[in-house]
Amino acid sequence: MIDENEREMKPDRRRFLGVAATALAASRLGLVGFADVPAMHTRPVQPLTKKKAPHTSFGPLKQIDAGVLNIGYAEDGPRDGPVVILLHGWPYDIHSYVDVAPLLAAKGYRVIVPYLRGYGTTRFLSSETFRNAQQSAVALDVIAVMDALEIRKAIIAGFDWGARTADVMAALWPERCKALVSVSGYLISNPKANLQPLPPKAELGWWYQYYFATERGERGYGENRREFNKLIWKNASPKWDFDDATFNRTAASFDNADHVSIVIHNYRWRLDLAKGESRYDRFEQKLFKAPVITVPTITIASDFDGAAADGKSYADKFSGKYSHRVLDGIGHNVPQEAPQAFAQAVFDVDGF
Repeated sequence: MIDENEREMKPDRRRFLGVAATALAASRLGLVGFADVPAMHTRPVQPLTKKKAPHTSFGPLKQIDAGVLNIGYAEDGPRDGPVVILLHGWPYDIHSYVDVAPLLAAKGYRVIVPYLRGYGTTRFLSSETFRNAQQSAVALDVIAVMDALEIRKAIIAGFDWGARTADVMAALWPERCKALVSVSGYLISNPKANLQPLPPKAELGWWYQYYFATERGERGYGENRREFNKLIWKNASPKWDFDDATFNRTAASFDNADHVSIVIHNYRWRLDLAKGESRYDRFEQKLFKAPVITVPTITIASDFDGAAADGKSYADKFSGKYSHRVLDGIGHNVPQEAPQAFAQAVFDVDGF
């Protein structure tokens, strides 16, 4: 287990109010509890100013049975190219990568962008399957997609839930992960550690998780998910001037029949308020020890990360070749707000 003095205080990485205060408080309570941080390359990156008109859609989506799911996914690029798997978070979907995928495909990569469980066209194969969203279950969904598509190894890149999933994959199955791009760094969760309180200003940033912990919150999210998620978008990326059409393309994925159950379980599980499944216990026990990630990695921070944007709090969790980048003026949805910079990170980590 994680040492009591070095707990990972990250129920999530969203900070909607008091961003800097939240990051500072979290650092005092264990987020920045790593001594002897190794040398790393921290490079502020300015988003490219010359942008092509944004894409609005992928080509026809595909479906494949993988593990307990029938997973919907977008694919771009040559089938014989090196594989990149791009993972979205909450409350987002595959359209976070609608501009990243063609940039990678143009460089010869085969790009796979799956809907996570509870989103879009991804469905459970059985109505009897527990609607579980603990971190190892979601990571195993991606491993199942790789197996179903006969992909032995891939670059894994993500943000939010997608970054946590990518981190878990790199930690538990490094033989399947050629390299890693992770927004906000090391996000592997420990529900017991997440029970430790933060100072009041910091706690305010996690309001939605506490809302989801109640029956009122579950009902409220189910009834108002679009309005709720648009609020999250605006608060997490205050400088991103997205239009209604952009939001609505993603919001359609929230109509998935299992969306509310998956979201609520994810956040309750992270706060140790909901049980997972025993078949994942062996994976979670490894993750609760905060394993070091050995594959080549680039981490990305943005304005969203506040005082933690320098990456020092998690630099020693990556022992392979490593670089950290900071995107100024960008919010939480990094791949959709700064697709060129995100794609560049994928290109670069492939050369490590």
